[in-house]
Amino acid sequence: MGPDVERLECGIRLAQPALVSLASPKDAGTTYEIDPLSDSRWESFVQNHPRGSVFHSTGWLRALRNVYGYRPVAITTCPPAAPLSNSIVFCEITSWLTGRRFVSLPFSDHCDPLSDNLDEVDALLSCARKWVHGKSQSYVEIRPRSWEPNAHCAFRPAVTYYFHRLDLRASMPELIRRFHKDCVQRKIRRAEREKLNYQEGISEELLQSFYKLLVMTRRRQYLPPQPLSWFRGLIAAFGHSLKIRVAYKNQLPVASILTLSHKRSVVYKYGCSDAGFNSLGGMALLFWKTIQEAKDQGFEELDLGRSDIDNLGLIAFKEHWGARGSPITYWTCPHAPSSLPSWWKKYLVPRLISSAPDLALKAIGNIAYKHVG
Repeated sequence: MGPDVERLECGIRLAQPALVSLASPKDAGTTYEIDPLSDSRWESFVQNHPRGSVFHSTGWLRALRNVYGYRPVAITTCPPAAPLSNSIVFCEITSWLTGRRFVSLPFSDHCDPLSDNLDEVDALLSCARKWVHGKSQSYVEIRPRSWEPNAHCAFRPAVTYYFHRLDLRASMPELIRRFHKDCVQRKIRRAEREKLNYQEGISEELLQSFYKLLVMTRRRQYLPPQPLSWFRGLIAAFGHSLKIRVAYKNQLPVASILTLSHKRSVVYKYGCSDAGFNSLGGMALLFWKTIQEAKDQGFEELDLGRSDIDNLGLIAFKEHWGARGSPITYWTCPHAPSSLPSWWKKYLVPRLISSAPDLALKAIGNIAYKHVG
């Protein structure tokens, strides 16, 4: 979920994704299934692979397993005694509501196959396709950021988003120069004039402030909030690599974001606000503090995650910070089932969400998200 911003018409600059060029040897070998949470090779493999992300990490996989009960499984062509050099990681979702499937990975904005070799990836995807029949799954889904499957792999596009990243390697004056003067720089100055109080950490107080704002924001978006247990699970899995950042007006929380740090990236994952105070610049203050801290600590990228292609306000918000956008497509095999009918999403769901009390809304989230994945 992104920051709570209005949908507005804007000029959108989107670069084409930098797709990976893969080598193609004659034989990719046999595939093996491993448990990334118990295999001692996994964490160092993710750390050392250039496309290993926070979503491949044992912290993310452990949170998915502990909170939602998703079983992680990775496939590789590397024998058990050999170092890992390639893999695709999935979670198994078993739901009476949405079916059984393997997803790489649930609630993850992106999750690249970790291989530079075309035949290896083909072999891994072939193994994943066999799961559909051999393990009675409905389909397999992959969410690559910098790669897309060959036509003969039988994976088909399911949905396309926009993905944004901010390159932090420029000097701070150059980064500031790229900030939109009205939508970013002016709002940062407004937050300073309003004397908004900024706090960060993983305390229970900050978590409760964040979650209060999350419930407000999800209601405005006609969606239930993620379970509070999910955020507790993330804190337990990531520790101080996770930060909750909150802006307060006097003692009242007005905006909050949750970030994860991994390797050279700070990953913006969740954001929320009290719409009645959006004019105070709380969200701008939070992102400004995040960028300053990331620069000070030597991070090279702020991963701003995905946006729905029709959410022009969110796309504009990210690009006003100087972030670069590109399409990102999720792929399924054989195909994903149809989503809710448009009339349900357009008329019935908004009425149900807008009229439900907070306790009911939280209860819906507690039940629903395990089935979403």
